[in-house]
This record gives sequence, C-alpha cells and structure tokens, in this order.
Amino acid sequence: MESDYKRWTYFPGNVYKTPETKKRKFWDKLVLGTRIYFVLRYIRAINVNARKALAGVYDREAWAESSIDILNLTEDCGARYNISGLDNLHELEGPAVFVSNHMSTLETMVYPGIIAPEMPVTFVVKESLMTAPLFGPVMRSREPITVKRENVREDLMAVMSQGQEKLKEGTSIIIFPQSTRTVNFNPKEFNSMGIKLAQKAKVKVVPMAIKSDFWGNGKLIKEFGKLNRKKTVFIEIGKPFAVSGNGKEDHERVTAWISERLEQWNKIRS
Repeated sequence: MESDYKRWTYFPGNVYKTPETKKRKFWDKLVLGTRIYFVLRYIRAINVNARKALAGVYDREAWAESSIDILNLTEDCGARYNISGLDNLHELEGPAVFVSNHMSTLETMVYPGIIAPEMPVTFVVKESLMTAPLFGPVMRSREPITVKRENVREDLMAVMSQGQEKLKEGTSIIIFPQSTRTVNFNPKEFNSMGIKLAQKAKVKVVPMAIKSDFWGNGKLIKEFGKLNRKKTVFIEIGKPFAVSGNGKEDHERVTAWISERLEQWNKIRS
C-alpha cells in the first residue's frame, strides 16, 4: 500500500462525457478507417509502461496516468465516452470490491485511470497474463490476485485468501466474474466471487457496468480487435452497498443492475 500517496482525480464531477470539440486525429483518418494508427500507439504505450515496470518506477500514479493516456488514445481514434456515477466513487470511504461485466480490453486499460486516483486498487487476473509479452511486467508491478480458471474451487480459495489480505491493507479489488470477455452479458455466467469476497472481508461492493464494444476482441489476439467508431463507450459506477445474509440476493441485484444498464445503452443510437 502506498500510504504517502496524495489523492487526486481526473474526473472531479459526477459525469464525464467526451467533449463535442474533441476530433479524431489526422493520422487516424489518414489510414482510412483501419486501426493501424491505434495499434502502433497502443504498442508503443505498453512498451513504455513495461520498461517503467521493469525499472521499478511504474507506481500507482504512473498506472493511472498511463490508463488516461489509453483513454485519450481511444478518443483520438473516435471513441465517445459517457461515464456516470462518479460521485459514488468519490464518496467511497475505505477499500471495496468493484464488480463489473467484462466486454473488451478497454475496461482493463481504462478502469485504473478512474479508480486508482481515489484509492489503491488491483485486479483479479488470469495467471497467464503475468508472463505475457510487454503487458506481463506492467501487470506484475500492480501485484494482482491471480487465478488459473481451470478449477473454480481453487480460484475461489485464491481470491478469498489473497483478496482479504489486499483489502485489509487498504487495496480495493476489481473483479470480472465472467469467465471471458463477451459482448453479450449472460447473468448465468456471472459468478458470485466478488460478493463472497466483500462479505468475508466486511467491505462494500461497488457494481460497475460497461459497454465497450467500441474496442472489439480480436480473433487471434484479443487486444487487437477492430474499432467500431459508431459505438459510444458507456460506464456507470453504482452505489456502494454492504452484503447482507448469504449474499444471494445481492448477487442477483448486481446482475440485474448490469443487465438493465446494458439494455438501456443498447437502445441508445451511438
């Protein structure tokens, strides 16, 4: 935990929307709707961050700043953001478990820029990401909780054990309870791991919903999917709440809330 860290935020209000004056970069337009400009800048950014991580200087502030850099990159390539519920984050006292659906690489890149300025935070990630080229050093530097996604019981034990320690230290946890990134949200595939962790650690749950199909998943490499510049990126942070009883109703409450947001956003023509 970085106790000497000074709190700040890139999003001081309750809502952030990409300014109407924000225009696509000339170089992105020049490549005729392809993602060449985006991919080159993205790879460069990850390479810079990996070098910082290997040098031991990729701290929480650097993580948040690099996250905002990626957000700015997506805006440079035509993304329009609509982020709401930020006051629920600003007013949060103490560590929490953030439970979100997982649609694309975008949330992994952008969530730190939203949450890390407010509090120490890390992810629950697949173990293989720790050794991935370029991104591995970055992920290792943030000391995430790792799971293998081969045995549900073992993963639950790892999250419960490591998660409680992190939360006790004051570090919040971001959990994507789905087994993989998917555009279509299926509540039946959304496990209750986050609810159980929050209940055991006696901290609040913060539901988060995201529609990030602007950045598609690639067939060979998921991080390099197509960009759909007609899609708006929607993010909403829900009200924090304490888990009650066995947590079953709270889990259903979170999945219903996410489903409602996605249904509402899908009706909005980007």
